[in-house]
Amino acid sequence: MAKRTDSETLSKHIRDALRRDILGGRWSPGEKLQLTALSEHYQTSSTVIREALTRLVGDRLVQLKPNRGFFVPPISLAELEDITELRCVNEEFGITLAIQRGDLNWESELIAVHHTLERTPRRRAEDPSQHTQEWNNAHQAFHAKLMEACGVPVLIDLTCTLSDIAQLYGRWAGVATREAKRDIEQEHRDILAAVLKRDAPAAAKLLRRHYETTMDAVRKAGEVGLEKAVGTVPAGA
Repeated sequence: MAKRTDSETLSKHIRDALRRDILGGRWSPGEKLQLTALSEHYQTSSTVIREALTRLVGDRLVQLKPNRGFFVPPISLAELEDITELRCVNEEFGITLAIQRGDLNWESELIAVHHTLERTPRRRAEDPSQHTQEWNNAHQAFHAKLMEACGVPVLIDLTCTLSDIAQLYGRWAGVATREAKRDIEQEHRDILAAVLKRDAPAAAKLLRRHYETTMDAVRKAGEVGLEKAVGTVPAGA
């Protein structure tokens, strides 16, 4: 049993490391993930790497092409539009249920994760067009906590999956959207205020606007903007 536990711990550690590096832009969209190189980098066997990548295929952070191997998913404006709409519909429903079912403890935890988000630096000092990983984590935690009280595991899982995909896009769209005029901190404050007032329609509307504002900025930059964004960071950076 101990050996299996150790194996499971290693597998999760490698999977988490790969997920973090993919979301962080270590490899460009569409780039092949070489098993040998990954085994050397993470100092583990190709079997462990393959298992971790297979799990990430299920999370849509890795693409498996038959007879070709594993790849970082490509990005496209059309897919991002679909993901954004799905995210809006999913979270509009989720926040409505969460407000109906959430208790005082959930409210307190939501305030706490929002406080962490407010206090976490958003932009990288060395590259202001990109978010810090700490802020990305805090941002995901805030949105995950919003959905937590809905009590529907499938909806919560979908929220997390869509959040990861959106973060992957955000890593490359950051350069294309850096001129967008918005106060994202105030957007989060407004969402929190609506939830604490138990105003489900307002919270749902604000969540949709929150995501669509980002989509509008990317849409204005266009597919070329995404391509330029990808081109600004060399593979393996």
